[in-house]
Amino acid sequence: MDIETIDRTYHQLQKESESVTDALKTLAEKLQKAASEGDMAAKEWLLDLKSLALTIQQEQMQMQSLMQAIHQTVQNQAPRYQATQGGGFFGNFLGSGFGRAIENGIGFGIGDDLINHLFRM
Repeated sequence: MDIETIDRTYHQLQKESESVTDALKTLAEKLQKAASEGDMAAKEWLLDLKSLALTIQQEQMQMQSLMQAIHQTVQNQAPRYQATQGGGFFGNFLGSGFGRAIENGIGFGIGDDLINHLFRM
């Protein structure tokens, strides 16, 4: 797999994560409206949605930890390969958008703003 494919796949994953976040926000707003109008089932479903959002956030944090571990492994291996191969895959990986993103701790996922939004409701 080449670096461009990794970056393209990573950016697609980010977009998909944003879509999930937007869908959860929309659903939360609908449930909040119904709950404020007295729908007891909507109140219960809103609590279920909050639980689901936290579960998704934990899963995505684990995914980010995995990506950071992969990046760290690549960083540790890169000097050895760069010395013999002049950069190659590892050097290109470290310079890629994906490599830089996980090195900087930038991930994707259900952000704190969504979790805070849900718990303010």
